[in-house]
Amino acid sequence: MNNVLDEKTLVSNKRAERDYFIISRYESGIALKGTEVKSLRAGKANFLDAYVDFKNGEAFLVNMHISEYNYGNRFNHEEKRKRKLLLKKNEILKLQQKVKEKGFTVIPLRAYLKNRKIKIEIALARGKKMYDKRDTIAKKEHQREIERKLKER
Repeated sequence: MNNVLDEKTLVSNKRAERDYFIISRYESGIALKGTEVKSLRAGKANFLDAYVDFKNGEAFLVNMHISEYNYGNRFNHEEKRKRKLLLKKNEILKLQQKVKEKGFTVIPLRAYLKNRKIKIEIALARGKKMYDKRDTIAKKEHQREIERKLKER
């Protein structure tokens, strides 16, 4: 029963679609501490400047900010620590090969709950140039204008 209705988005990367061409998407588990889970469920996180780094055949999510849990004690977590992503070995190798190519990077798109577990959707992406961003913005504005005119009728 892998249903979209079973998923609840906790945090999303709003800048990803604007700044990158998304090549492929992957679902990944993430190793979190208890206070991180509680803070993430409350939606107190963001992906600003976050990316995926590879080291010793493992994938890590770097620069993801998860705020400290309000009711946590001295065992509260570090806000911007490296967090291990739980991917299959062949997925890690494939992504690692692509990242070595010029212009590719792996970025997080969203964090969501799926069957009571927190998952991270990551994407292999290529950065957009300034003219690509302008083109995307122009297309969106054109689409909004068409929808507005249809709505008036």
